[in-house]
Amino acid sequence: MNVGPVKSRSTRQKTAVNRVLDEREDFVSAQELFALLKERGEQVSLATVYRILQQQQQDGLVDVLNPDDGESLFRRCEAQTHHHHLMCRRCGRAVEIEAPAVEAWAARTAQEHAFTEVEHTVEIYGICPDCSRS
Repeated sequence: MNVGPVKSRSTRQKTAVNRVLDEREDFVSAQELFALLKERGEQVSLATVYRILQQQQQDGLVDVLNPDDGESLFRRCEAQTHHHHLMCRRCGRAVEIEAPAVEAWAARTAQEHAFTEVEHTVEIYGICPDCSRS
């Protein structure tokens, strides 16, 4: 069985997704990313976009926000270490923040309850200074 073309297509699709993520500074949903790829003439399915984003999330290459509306948002990860986000509810601006107190609390809480392999995400939502002025 010849799997060469399948691998090539997957690599091309991943490259296209990476190109869009690298060009954007803001968060984007998988559906928005899919639409941008289609506008550029890329032949990629929505399911493939989701798969690529999921793998990149697992590999620590993208940040993921889960706002109240339930649709995850993705952005190329700028920080190389564990971090959290402060996000504007109006314009979507996101600031990467480190939170040593949160890290200590999470570790202590997990230890108190004998949990192992603990992960956590902290997303703080508010209104940024620019949106507050308008």
